Amino acid sequence: MTETLKTTPLNAAHRALGARMVGFGGYDMPVQYEGVLAEHRWTREHAGLFDVSHMGQCKITGADAISQFERFVPGDYAVLKAGKQKYSLLLNESGGIIDDLMAGKPDHDGLFVVVNAGNKDEDFAFWSEHLTGDATLTVLADRSLIAIQGPEAAEVMVAHEPVLAEMAFMDSARLMLFGVDCYVSRSGYTGEDGYEISVPNADAERIWNTILQDARVKPIGLGARDSLRLEAGLPLHGHDIDPTTSPVEGALTFALSKSRKEAANFNGADRILKELADGPSRVRVALSVKEGAPAREGAEIADADGNVIGKVTSGGPSPTLGRNIAMGYVPPKYADLGTDLKVIVRGKPAAAEVVPMPFVATRYHRKPKA
Repeated sequence: MTETLKTTPLNAAHRALGARMVGFGGYDMPVQYEGVLAEHRWTREHAGLFDVSHMGQCKITGADAISQFERFVPGDYAVLKAGKQKYSLLLNESGGIIDDLMAGKPDHDGLFVVVNAGNKDEDFAFWSEHLTGDATLTVLADRSLIAIQGPEAAEVMVAHEPVLAEMAFMDSARLMLFGVDCYVSRSGYTGEDGYEISVPNADAERIWNTILQDARVKPIGLGARDSLRLEAGLPLHGHDIDPTTSPVEGALTFALSKSRKEAANFNGADRILKELADGPSRVRVALSVKEGAPAREGAEIADADGNVIGKVTSGGPSPTLGRNIAMGYVPPKYADLGTDLKVIVRGKPAAAEVVPMPFVATRYHRKPKA
């Protein structure tokens, strides 16, 4: 039977722009408009507009919202200031990653949380089952999510609302924008500067078309979104991380707050602290593939002698670097920068090297330190 795909409020707008549509996360989504390569480069050089309304949005509110949320994530949200957000990980009892997410305090009403499209129903069900005390989950199904990314994104948005110039990377705010109530964060999934904007469904198409009137902005599909996040070394849940992967294995230890590690009062803390002390059995690495075809998800990784030691979880051509890149898992002894490895593509081994992550330097807008 053919799966019935859900649609975002911007579906008609994508089709009017001639987008090629595909099924993704249960939704009918644009994979490209004029082409993945052109859209990737436009985002790196100008400003790309993305429909990410398939992702899940919710609020967790109440007097116990923060303490209840912290039971399942390793980040310190109790000390997070109003107007800030933080990347974190929803963990199961064994310390595996149910999902990765953004949670912040755009106002004084608990947490505003954005989760991945393919996991949102599971995430919402998890919180509905496990949140206790005075903590309430409200799914924001009446809101769309639009992201604008690239070196010209800020100039584009500041022309609509000057206060956006004052926001820095990981700032979060609730404000009137385009005449409606919006949640805005200065963040994204490309390694570029930009904003994610939560808007009412009824206003999504109007706002989308308004932003596209600026000549510096073009619509960007999921194809370029994937190549951009790969260059930025950002993991894709269900591929680079999953419920078996710990934050240590996934090279996401920056999401483990010092105070939370000391308290060890979150799901999977025993496993995670043990891996921090003794080392994990595998770790996510970045690979520069020096020859041959791209190493895609599922390709084997071998040591210099040809012994299989791991698998690629994401891979493809890097338009910015002009070479093939990949991410995957290997035992820690093979994870040192400069280690020579091989990737096996269509039965043929090709030279690869462990390189720093991200592949392409990020350009987030950070405030100068005082």
